[in-house]
Amino acid sequence: MTAPPNETLTLLLIEDDAGDAFLVEELLSEAENPPKIIWVRSLQESRERLTDDVQCVLVDLSLPDATGLEALEQVLSMAPHAAVLVLTGLNDAHVGVEAVAAGAQDFLVKQDVEARLLARAIRYAMERKRADLAQRKLVEAELLTKENSRLERGLLPVPLLDQGGLEHHARYLPGRRRALLAGDFWDTVQSPDGAVHVVVGDVCGHGPDEAALGVALRIAWRALVLAGHTGNELLSVLDSVLRLERKSAEIFTTLCIATIDPVLSSARMHVVGHPPPLLIRDGVVGVVPGTPSGPPLGIFQGVDWAEIEVPLGDDWSLLLYTDGLIEATVGGGPDLLGTEGLLALVHEHGGIHLDRLIERVIELNGDSLSDDLATVLISRTSRAPGGDDR
Repeated sequence: MTAPPNETLTLLLIEDDAGDAFLVEELLSEAENPPKIIWVRSLQESRERLTDDVQCVLVDLSLPDATGLEALEQVLSMAPHAAVLVLTGLNDAHVGVEAVAAGAQDFLVKQDVEARLLARAIRYAMERKRADLAQRKLVEAELLTKENSRLERGLLPVPLLDQGGLEHHARYLPGRRRALLAGDFWDTVQSPDGAVHVVVGDVCGHGPDEAALGVALRIAWRALVLAGHTGNELLSVLDSVLRLERKSAEIFTTLCIATIDPVLSSARMHVVGHPPPLLIRDGVVGVVPGTPSGPPLGIFQGVDWAEIEVPLGDDWSLLLYTDGLIEATVGGGPDLLGTEGLLALVHEHGGIHLDRLIERVIELNGDSLSDDLATVLISRTSRAPGGDDR
Protein backbone atom coordinates (compact mmCIF):
# COMPACT_ATOMS: atom_id res chain seq x y z
CA MET A 1 0.00 0.00 0.00
CA THR A 2 1.07 3.65 -0.46
CA ALA A 3 -0.42 5.21 2.65
CA PRO A 4 2.08 7.36 4.58
CA PRO A 5 4.03 5.64 7.37
CA ASN A 6 1.83 4.55 10.31
CA GLU A 7 -1.33 5.41 8.35
CA THR A 8 -3.76 2.73 7.30
CA LEU A 9 -5.25 3.00 3.83
CA THR A 10 -9.04 3.29 3.70
CA LEU A 11 -10.48 1.46 0.71
CA LEU A 12 -14.09 1.32 -0.51
CA LEU A 13 -15.06 -1.94 -2.19
CA ILE A 14 -18.22 -1.76 -4.33
CA GLU A 15 -19.12 -5.40 -5.01
CA ASP A 16 -22.54 -7.09 -4.92
CA ASP A 17 -21.15 -10.66 -4.78
CA ALA A 18 -20.35 -11.67 -1.19
CA GLY A 19 -17.91 -14.38 -2.33
CA ASP A 20 -15.91 -11.97 -4.47
CA ALA A 21 -15.89 -9.40 -1.68
CA PHE A 22 -14.58 -12.02 0.76
CA LEU A 23 -11.85 -12.95 -1.77
CA VAL A 24 -10.68 -9.35 -2.04
CA GLU A 25 -10.58 -8.97 1.73
CA GLU A 26 -8.55 -12.20 2.06
CA LEU A 27 -6.05 -11.13 -0.60
CA LEU A 28 -5.50 -7.70 0.91
CA SER A 29 -5.15 -9.12 4.42
CA GLU A 30 -1.81 -10.49 3.26
CA ALA A 31 -0.43 -7.00 2.61
CA GLU A 32 2.30 -5.64 4.89
CA ASN A 33 -0.06 -2.93 6.10
CA PRO A 34 -3.59 -4.26 5.39
CA PRO A 35 -6.10 -1.55 4.46
CA LYS A 36 -9.34 -0.74 6.20
CA ILE A 37 -11.99 -2.05 3.79
CA ILE A 38 -15.50 -0.62 3.60
CA TRP A 39 -17.67 -3.06 1.67
CA VAL A 40 -20.90 -1.95 -0.02
CA ARG A 41 -23.14 -3.81 -2.46
CA SER A 42 -24.40 -0.93 -4.65
CA LEU A 43 -23.73 2.60 -5.78
CA GLN A 44 -26.52 3.81 -3.51
CA GLU A 45 -24.75 2.31 -0.50
CA SER A 46 -21.42 3.73 -1.67
CA ARG A 47 -22.84 7.27 -1.64
CA GLU A 48 -23.62 6.86 2.05
CA ARG A 49 -20.21 5.37 2.95
CA LEU A 50 -17.93 7.41 0.66
CA THR A 51 -16.10 9.99 2.80
CA ASP A 52 -12.97 12.09 2.42
CA ASP A 53 -11.07 9.36 4.27
CA VAL A 54 -11.49 6.96 1.36
CA GLN A 55 -8.27 7.01 -0.68
CA CYS A 56 -9.02 4.21 -3.13
CA VAL A 57 -12.15 2.66 -4.66
CA LEU A 58 -12.46 -0.86 -6.11
CA VAL A 59 -15.60 -1.10 -8.22
CA ASP A 60 -17.30 -3.97 -10.06
CA LEU A 61 -18.94 -3.11 -13.38
CA SER A 62 -21.96 -5.32 -12.72
CA LEU A 63 -23.96 -3.76 -9.88
CA PRO A 64 -27.67 -3.87 -9.02
CA ASP A 65 -28.15 -0.14 -9.78
CA ALA A 66 -25.58 0.44 -12.56
CA THR A 67 -23.51 -1.56 -15.02
CA GLY A 68 -20.57 -1.08 -17.34
CA LEU A 69 -19.01 2.34 -17.84
CA GLU A 70 -22.08 3.98 -16.35
CA ALA A 71 -21.15 2.51 -12.97
CA LEU A 72 -17.54 3.70 -13.37
CA GLU A 73 -18.56 7.22 -14.38
CA GLN A 74 -20.78 7.57 -11.32
CA VAL A 75 -17.96 6.43 -9.04
CA LEU A 76 -15.51 8.88 -10.65
CA SER A 77 -18.03 11.65 -10.12
CA MET A 78 -18.57 10.73 -6.48
CA ALA A 79 -14.86 10.26 -5.66
CA PRO A 80 -12.86 12.79 -7.73
CA HIS A 81 -9.84 12.71 -5.39
CA ALA A 82 -9.64 8.93 -4.88
CA ALA A 83 -7.82 6.37 -7.01
CA VAL A 84 -10.35 4.16 -8.81
CA LEU A 85 -9.69 0.59 -9.98
CA VAL A 86 -12.15 -1.49 -11.94
CA LEU A 87 -12.33 -5.08 -10.65
CA THR A 88 -14.63 -7.21 -12.76
CA GLY A 89 -15.29 -10.70 -14.07
CA LEU A 90 -15.43 -9.38 -17.65
CA ASN A 91 -12.25 -10.55 -19.36
CA ASP A 92 -12.52 -8.01 -22.14
CA ALA A 93 -9.46 -5.96 -23.11
CA HIS A 94 -11.65 -3.47 -24.98
CA VAL A 95 -13.67 -2.75 -21.83
CA GLY A 96 -10.43 -2.30 -19.91
CA VAL A 97 -9.14 0.29 -22.38
CA GLU A 98 -12.45 2.17 -22.23
CA ALA A 99 -12.42 2.10 -18.44
CA VAL A 100 -8.93 3.60 -18.24
CA ALA A 101 -9.80 6.16 -20.92
CA ALA A 102 -12.87 7.14 -18.88
CA GLY A 103 -10.67 7.93 -15.86
CA ALA A 104 -9.98 4.69 -13.97
CA GLN A 105 -6.38 4.23 -12.83
CA ASP A 106 -6.39 0.48 -13.68
CA PHE A 107 -8.53 -2.46 -14.81
CA LEU A 108 -8.26 -5.89 -13.18
CA VAL A 109 -9.97 -9.20 -14.04
CA LYS A 110 -11.08 -11.09 -10.93
CA GLN A 111 -9.92 -14.53 -12.00
CA ASP A 112 -6.41 -13.21 -12.77
CA VAL A 113 -5.89 -11.41 -9.46
CA GLU A 114 -3.68 -12.71 -6.65
CA ALA A 115 -2.52 -11.01 -3.46
CA ARG A 116 0.74 -9.48 -4.65
CA LEU A 117 -0.76 -8.28 -7.95
CA LEU A 118 -3.73 -6.66 -6.24
CA ALA A 119 -1.62 -4.85 -3.64
CA ARG A 120 0.79 -3.63 -6.31
CA ALA A 121 -2.08 -2.47 -8.57
CA ILE A 122 -3.60 -0.44 -5.73
CA ARG A 123 -0.23 1.10 -4.89
CA TYR A 124 0.47 2.09 -8.50
CA ALA A 125 -3.09 3.38 -8.99
CA MET A 126 -2.76 5.71 -6.02
CA GLU A 127 0.57 7.03 -7.28
CA ARG A 128 -0.95 7.66 -10.72
CA LYS A 129 -3.86 9.46 -9.11
CA ARG A 130 -1.52 11.66 -7.10
CA ALA A 131 0.43 12.47 -10.26
CA ASP A 132 -2.79 13.25 -12.15
CA LEU A 133 -4.02 15.58 -9.42
CA ALA A 134 -0.63 17.31 -9.21
CA GLN A 135 -0.54 17.77 -12.98
CA ARG A 136 -4.08 19.13 -12.98
CA LYS A 137 -3.22 21.65 -10.26
CA LEU A 138 -0.11 22.70 -12.19
CA VAL A 139 -2.10 23.23 -15.38
CA GLU A 140 -4.77 25.18 -13.48
CA ALA A 141 -2.09 27.33 -11.84
CA GLU A 142 -0.46 28.02 -15.21
CA LEU A 143 -3.80 28.94 -16.78
CA LEU A 144 -4.63 31.19 -13.84
CA THR A 145 -1.23 32.88 -14.08
CA LYS A 146 -1.67 33.50 -17.80
CA GLU A 147 -5.20 34.79 -17.26
CA ASN A 148 -4.02 37.13 -14.51
CA SER A 149 -1.20 38.38 -16.73
CA ARG A 150 -3.60 39.12 -19.58
CA LEU A 151 -5.93 40.89 -17.16
CA GLU A 152 -3.14 42.97 -15.65
CA ARG A 153 -1.78 43.94 -19.06
CA GLY A 154 -5.27 45.03 -20.03
CA LEU A 155 -5.40 47.28 -16.96
CA LEU A 156 -2.15 49.08 -17.79
CA PRO A 157 -2.68 52.50 -19.37
CA VAL A 158 -2.39 53.38 -23.03
CA PRO A 159 -1.70 57.13 -23.36
CA LEU A 160 -4.43 59.12 -25.14
CA LEU A 161 -2.08 61.57 -26.76
CA ASP A 162 -2.26 63.15 -30.20
CA GLN A 163 0.08 66.08 -29.75
CA GLY A 164 2.78 66.14 -32.39
CA GLY A 165 4.90 68.68 -30.55
CA LEU A 166 5.57 66.43 -27.53
CA GLU A 167 7.79 63.49 -26.67
CA HIS A 168 6.22 61.09 -24.16
CA HIS A 169 7.97 58.26 -22.32
CA ALA A 170 6.75 56.17 -19.37
CA ARG A 171 8.23 53.37 -17.32
CA TYR A 172 6.40 51.12 -14.86
CA LEU A 173 8.20 48.59 -12.62
CA PRO A 174 6.29 46.85 -9.80
CA GLY A 175 8.45 45.96 -6.84
CA ARG A 176 6.55 42.71 -6.11
CA ARG A 177 8.14 39.66 -7.68
CA ARG A 178 6.37 38.40 -10.82
CA ALA A 179 3.76 41.16 -10.59
CA LEU A 180 2.63 43.30 -13.51
CA LEU A 181 0.61 45.75 -11.45
CA ALA A 182 1.45 47.68 -8.31
CA GLY A 183 -0.06 50.38 -6.15
CA ASP A 184 1.84 52.97 -8.22
CA PHE A 185 0.02 54.23 -11.31
CA TRP A 186 0.37 56.70 -14.18
CA ASP A 187 -1.67 57.94 -17.11
CA THR A 188 -1.64 60.59 -19.83
CA VAL A 189 -4.72 62.01 -21.55
CA GLN A 190 -5.15 64.82 -24.07
CA SER A 191 -8.52 66.56 -23.75
CA PRO A 192 -10.51 67.87 -26.74
CA ASP A 193 -9.22 71.43 -26.19
CA GLY A 194 -5.65 70.22 -26.79
CA ALA A 195 -4.49 70.37 -23.16
CA VAL A 196 -2.34 67.44 -22.00
CA HIS A 197 -3.08 65.93 -18.59
CA VAL A 198 -0.61 63.70 -16.72
CA VAL A 199 -0.90 61.85 -13.43
CA VAL A 200 1.55 59.79 -11.40
CA GLY A 201 0.33 58.31 -8.11
CA ASP A 202 1.34 55.99 -5.30
CA VAL A 203 -1.04 54.01 -3.07
CA CYS A 204 0.67 53.24 0.23
CA GLY A 205 1.40 49.57 0.84
CA HIS A 206 2.19 46.61 -1.38
CA GLY A 207 0.08 43.79 -2.72
CA PRO A 208 -2.89 43.00 -4.94
CA ASP A 209 -5.35 45.12 -2.93
CA GLU A 210 -3.17 48.20 -3.37
CA ALA A 211 -2.69 47.39 -7.07
CA ALA A 212 -6.47 47.17 -7.54
CA LEU A 213 -6.93 50.48 -5.75
CA GLY A 214 -4.28 52.10 -7.94
CA VAL A 215 -6.12 50.92 -11.06
CA ALA A 216 -9.42 52.25 -9.69
CA LEU A 217 -7.90 55.67 -9.00
CA ARG A 218 -6.23 55.83 -12.41
CA ILE A 219 -9.45 54.97 -14.24
CA ALA A 220 -11.38 57.46 -12.10
CA TRP A 221 -8.80 60.16 -12.92
CA ARG A 222 -9.05 59.42 -16.66
CA ALA A 223 -12.86 59.54 -16.59
CA LEU A 224 -12.84 62.84 -14.69
CA VAL A 225 -10.35 64.43 -17.09
CA LEU A 226 -12.34 63.31 -20.12
CA ALA A 227 -15.45 64.80 -18.47
CA GLY A 228 -13.67 68.14 -18.16
CA HIS A 229 -12.80 68.12 -14.45
CA THR A 230 -9.47 69.45 -13.18
CA GLY A 231 -7.83 70.85 -10.06
CA ASN A 232 -9.44 70.67 -6.64
CA GLU A 233 -12.73 69.45 -8.05
CA LEU A 234 -10.99 66.41 -9.55
CA LEU A 235 -8.88 65.80 -6.43
CA SER A 236 -11.93 65.91 -4.16
CA VAL A 237 -13.65 63.21 -6.21
CA LEU A 238 -10.50 61.07 -6.20
CA ASP A 239 -10.33 61.47 -2.44
CA SER A 240 -13.92 60.19 -2.17
CA VAL A 241 -13.15 57.24 -4.48
CA LEU A 242 -10.14 56.34 -2.35
CA ARG A 243 -12.16 56.41 0.87
CA LEU A 244 -14.87 54.21 -0.66
CA GLU A 245 -12.54 51.66 -2.26
CA ARG A 246 -9.75 51.26 0.28
CA LYS A 247 -9.65 48.24 2.60
CA SER A 248 -8.42 50.18 5.60
CA ALA A 249 -8.80 53.74 6.86
CA GLU A 250 -5.00 53.96 7.18
CA ILE A 251 -4.44 53.71 3.42
CA PHE A 252 -3.59 56.99 1.72
CA THR A 253 -2.39 58.00 -1.73
CA THR A 254 0.11 60.57 -2.93
CA LEU A 255 0.01 61.86 -6.46
CA CYS A 256 1.10 64.56 -8.84
CA ILE A 257 -1.16 65.89 -11.57
CA ALA A 258 -0.17 68.28 -14.32
CA THR A 259 -2.20 70.04 -17.00
CA ILE A 260 -0.12 71.41 -19.86
CA ASP A 261 -1.88 74.14 -21.83
CA PRO A 262 -2.77 73.54 -25.51
CA VAL A 263 0.13 75.69 -26.75
CA LEU A 264 2.56 73.69 -24.55
CA SER A 265 4.12 76.74 -22.91
CA SER A 266 2.91 76.45 -19.31
CA ALA A 267 1.49 73.93 -16.84
CA ARG A 268 -0.78 73.90 -13.83
CA MET A 269 0.21 71.32 -11.21
CA HIS A 270 -0.95 69.84 -7.92
CA VAL A 271 1.63 67.91 -5.91
CA VAL A 272 -0.42 66.01 -3.33
CA GLY A 273 1.99 64.79 -0.65
CA HIS A 274 4.17 63.53 -3.49
CA PRO A 275 7.86 63.91 -4.46
CA PRO A 276 8.35 67.13 -6.46
CA PRO A 277 8.67 66.77 -10.24
CA LEU A 278 11.91 67.63 -12.03
CA LEU A 279 11.89 70.30 -14.71
CA ILE A 280 14.50 71.00 -17.36
CA ARG A 281 13.80 74.40 -18.86
CA ASP A 282 16.12 76.01 -21.41
CA GLY A 283 18.83 73.54 -20.42
CA VAL A 284 18.60 74.21 -16.67
CA VAL A 285 17.52 71.29 -14.46
CA GLY A 286 15.79 71.76 -11.13
CA VAL A 287 12.85 70.87 -8.91
CA VAL A 288 9.45 72.39 -9.61
CA PRO A 289 9.16 75.15 -6.98
CA GLY A 290 6.23 75.59 -4.64
CA THR A 291 5.71 71.92 -3.79
CA PRO A 292 3.90 70.23 -2.17
CA SER A 293 0.39 71.56 -2.80
CA GLY A 294 -1.00 69.84 0.28
CA PRO A 295 -1.38 66.51 2.09
CA PRO A 296 -2.00 63.10 0.47
CA LEU A 297 -5.48 61.90 -0.39
CA GLY A 298 -7.35 59.96 2.28
CA ILE A 299 -5.99 61.72 5.38
CA PHE A 300 -7.90 65.00 5.86
CA GLN A 301 -11.34 65.90 4.59
CA GLY A 302 -12.32 69.20 3.01
CA VAL A 303 -8.80 69.98 1.81
CA ASP A 304 -8.02 72.67 -0.77
CA TRP A 305 -4.81 71.84 -2.61
CA ALA A 306 -2.80 74.82 -3.87
CA GLU A 307 -2.31 75.07 -7.61
CA ILE A 308 1.23 75.60 -8.86
CA GLU A 309 1.74 77.64 -12.02
CA VAL A 310 4.80 76.45 -13.95
CA PRO A 311 6.07 78.47 -16.94
CA LEU A 312 7.59 76.05 -19.47
CA GLY A 313 8.70 78.08 -22.46
CA ASP A 314 9.67 76.54 -25.78
CA ASP A 315 12.17 73.83 -24.82
CA TRP A 316 11.48 71.79 -21.70
CA SER A 317 11.22 68.34 -20.10
CA LEU A 318 9.02 67.46 -17.14
CA LEU A 319 9.57 64.29 -15.07
CA LEU A 320 6.82 62.98 -12.77
CA TYR A 321 7.77 59.94 -10.70
CA THR A 322 6.94 57.90 -7.60
CA ASP A 323 9.33 57.56 -4.67
CA GLY A 324 10.71 54.25 -5.96
CA LEU A 325 13.03 56.42 -8.04
CA ILE A 326 14.52 58.29 -5.05
CA GLU A 327 14.41 55.73 -2.22
CA ALA A 328 17.42 53.74 -3.37
CA THR A 329 20.11 53.42 -0.73
CA VAL A 330 23.50 54.90 -1.58
CA GLY A 331 26.52 52.66 -1.17
CA GLY A 332 24.61 50.18 0.97
CA GLY A 333 24.37 52.67 3.82
CA PRO A 334 21.38 54.26 5.55
CA ASP A 335 21.27 57.33 3.28
CA LEU A 336 18.71 57.43 0.50
CA LEU A 337 19.24 58.90 -2.95
CA GLY A 338 16.56 61.56 -2.48
CA THR A 339 15.68 64.41 -4.79
CA GLU A 340 19.16 65.92 -4.59
CA GLY A 341 20.72 62.60 -5.58
CA LEU A 342 18.28 62.28 -8.47
CA LEU A 343 19.27 65.75 -9.68
CA ALA A 344 22.92 64.72 -9.48
CA LEU A 345 22.23 61.64 -11.63
CA VAL A 346 20.46 63.82 -14.21
CA HIS A 347 23.51 66.12 -14.33
CA GLU A 348 25.76 63.06 -14.56
CA HIS A 349 23.91 61.80 -17.65
CA GLY A 350 23.53 65.23 -19.25
CA GLY A 351 19.73 65.11 -19.17
CA ILE A 352 16.80 62.88 -18.26
CA HIS A 353 17.33 59.56 -20.02
CA LEU A 354 14.77 57.30 -18.34
CA ASP A 355 16.28 53.89 -19.03
CA ARG A 356 19.79 54.90 -18.03
CA LEU A 357 18.46 56.79 -15.01
CA ILE A 358 16.46 53.80 -13.76
CA GLU A 359 19.33 51.40 -14.42
CA ARG A 360 21.62 53.62 -12.34
CA VAL A 361 19.11 53.77 -9.48
CA ILE A 362 18.77 49.97 -9.53
CA GLU A 363 22.55 49.64 -9.55
CA LEU A 364 22.88 51.96 -6.55
CA ASN A 365 20.31 49.88 -4.66
CA GLY A 366 22.12 46.58 -5.16
CA ASP A 367 20.55 45.53 -8.47
CA SER A 368 16.97 45.85 -7.26
CA LEU A 369 14.27 48.40 -6.60
CA SER A 370 13.38 49.31 -3.03
CA ASP A 371 9.79 50.13 -4.01
CA ASP A 372 7.36 50.18 -6.93
CA LEU A 373 8.23 52.66 -9.64
CA ALA A 374 6.14 54.69 -12.07
CA THR A 375 7.58 57.55 -14.12
CA VAL A 376 6.35 59.78 -16.93
CA LEU A 377 8.71 62.00 -18.89
CA ILE A 378 7.03 64.50 -21.20
CA SER A 379 9.10 66.92 -23.26
CA ARG A 380 8.90 69.64 -25.84
CA THR A 381 12.24 69.29 -27.53
CA SER A 382 13.73 68.33 -30.87
CA ARG A 383 15.56 65.35 -29.34
CA ALA A 384 13.88 62.36 -27.64
CA PRO A 385 15.53 62.04 -24.19
CA GLY A 386 14.13 58.78 -22.92
CA GLY A 387 13.78 55.99 -25.47
CA ASP A 388 10.67 54.25 -26.73
CA ASP A 389 7.37 54.89 -25.01
CA ARG A 390 6.07 52.16 -22.70
